[in-house]
Amino acid sequence: MRILHTGDWHLGRTLEGRSRLLEQEKFLDELVAMAEDQQADVIMMAGDVYDSVNPPAAAEGMFYDAAARLSENGRQLVVIAGNHDQPERVSAVSPLVSRQGISLVGLPSSEAVRIHIPRTDEIAIIAALPYPSEARLSELLAGEGDETELRLAYSAKVGMLMRQLASSFQADTVNLAMSHIYVLGGVESDSERPIQVGGAYTVDPSAMDIGAQYTALGHLHRPQAVKGNGMIRYSGSPLAYSFSEAGQAKSVMMLDIAPGGVPKAEELFISSGRPLVKWVCRGGLEEARRWLDEGRDSNAFIDLEISLSEAMSLGEIQSLRKAHEGIIHIRPLYPALEAETMLSSRAQMPVPELFRKFYQRQTGGAEPEEELVELFMSLISGDDETKVGEGEE
Repeated sequence: MRILHTGDWHLGRTLEGRSRLLEQEKFLDELVAMAEDQQADVIMMAGDVYDSVNPPAAAEGMFYDAAARLSENGRQLVVIAGNHDQPERVSAVSPLVSRQGISLVGLPSSEAVRIHIPRTDEIAIIAALPYPSEARLSELLAGEGDETELRLAYSAKVGMLMRQLASSFQADTVNLAMSHIYVLGGVESDSERPIQVGGAYTVDPSAMDIGAQYTALGHLHRPQAVKGNGMIRYSGSPLAYSFSEAGQAKSVMMLDIAPGGVPKAEELFISSGRPLVKWVCRGGLEEARRWLDEGRDSNAFIDLEISLSEAMSLGEIQSLRKAHEGIIHIRPLYPALEAETMLSSRAQMPVPELFRKFYQRQTGGAEPEEELVELFMSLISGDDETKVGEGEE
């Protein structure tokens, strides 16, 4: 069977107050076209359908429309809730759509999703775990195991539940896993609101070692593989949602999987969505105006960093924004002032601290040993010479 893995749509999300609904609508059109062109049998949506627990009506309408189109012609759509979603809202229409090939899983469950693929006459078993908050896991695992097990770390609890879901796997089925979690080793972006504090909500890759042929993850916005047994991947978000994602290629995963076989995976790149770019204008306003006149990045959202010798006037700021409606941030830098401030701070810095900073800069960040600092201080004070003379006597 052919499986398309996507996630982190964040329908309704804005960029500094600017709507992204039109871009999101174009992405969903592109996704439907991909599903048709690639003859996908199953679409796995790994959470964060919406950007908030109370999304705008337009975002909900887009989701329902996309779900209907993605489940046409015998395709199956399986959606789990992410940490941005209100789980009951995601699964609210399940009674209306379950017979249309749409499975909506809002809350963690002990039962795997089982679907039949008419085209290949194969069965897919999906160990589908929506965003598992600590509270939801505790409720679900109440009565399971002894008290010591229930006090296990978050990662171990996730692993317990994933193994329980995987107990439905069979030798003659396509066995898959899907969750919305932060697996240790994944690379984050600024646009993911954290689902862990101090690492407490991270999941060790071993928790995903349940015998799945492919594990579809959501939460991290950069498409990436995760080290672990089997094929484990984040599909990433379809659009760049923060400037930390500037320059990232966005994609979905397309897989061919047979019962008991190794998946054949292909990354399909997404063309919809306005790019997010960073402009660093060391040449000041003149350079920024020249780039604008050239029409550089005319369709992009721009984070503008501009070096200045004096503050910009309100008129100059307005003229920049008028020249390109996609300019989101204008961040002035004053190199001369910064250099003066640095010199001033260095003048007030104790000599040992100055030496430590020099040593770190020369060695790429290494910390000098205290004996080396003391030796340096003795050399510049002349004490070392005195000591040597005393030793020779």
